[in-house]
Amino acid sequence: MRLYKLSGLQLLSINIIVYVLCSCSGQHERTDTDTPEKGRIHISVDESFKPVIDSQIQVFEALYPQAKVIAEYKPEAECFRDLIKDSTRMIIVTRGLTPQEERFYKDSLKYGPTWNKVANDAIAVIVNTRSKDTILSLAKIKGILDGTTGDKQIAVFDGLSATSTVRFAVDSILKGKPFDPKKVFAAKSSQEVINYVSSNDNAIGFVGVSWIGNKEDTAQLSFLKKVKIAALECNCPEKKFVKPYQYNILSRRYPLVRGLYYILKENYDGLGSGFANFMEYEKGQLIFWRAYLGPTRMQFNVRSATTN
Repeated sequence: MRLYKLSGLQLLSINIIVYVLCSCSGQHERTDTDTPEKGRIHISVDESFKPVIDSQIQVFEALYPQAKVIAEYKPEAECFRDLIKDSTRMIIVTRGLTPQEERFYKDSLKYGPTWNKVANDAIAVIVNTRSKDTILSLAKIKGILDGTTGDKQIAVFDGLSATSTVRFAVDSILKGKPFDPKKVFAAKSSQEVINYVSSNDNAIGFVGVSWIGNKEDTAQLSFLKKVKIAALECNCPEKKFVKPYQYNILSRRYPLVRGLYYILKENYDGLGSGFANFMEYEKGQLIFWRAYLGPTRMQFNVRSATTN
């Protein structure tokens, strides 16, 4: 697998959405073949959410056989660029719209897209199975990313361009400072991050927990045979290190928690609205719960338990 260095230009531009002049009306009119329970739509999804969104689509289409949701998985910045296209009805990303973006879409589409957070996700830090360094402080991670640790460890991210994982690391770990291009590399996908870390003792990888956090998923169990999930210092008064388990995501004890949002470009109740409502309500929220993410639209009880 070939890895690529992230250029300084890419790193400086990860928070910038370049709006190009476009001549799209964005107007979709409801027809008998486009309702909340039937029709055909294209959506663009942050690649780090692929496993859980695949599950959402599978169940939704099983419940509504006349519905077809066609998902394209790509870096987050490309999802936002797709939002101005007539062909893309919805995007699923790690943030909502800024006030400036809302004004832009209202001016371009003559109505404002709707958006909401439907779950909390986390970024898992993975290491080689032979690695003895499975407990990491944020200071240690920061030192690897900006090159100040002086050791041989390298960091691998899930994409060649401005992915949400890269943006989160720069914003939340480095506080806007750039990566060291000699220490930070990008693979083509989350699965390739896992494959690279499994083959290199000195690599640590960053992937969405949706790829590796569900111990009931056979594919993810196979990934966990290749790599180990590192424990990070807890967002809590006690000095503990925690993994991105569901309770730690729900309570935000795990330090690298982020949101999972949909942004819907639809000014009537069509199939996009139907799929958004599905993710917001019971069945969709249970899918997020079963995928070991943190649902945000329904309350789930967290109970204390002891083991012998």
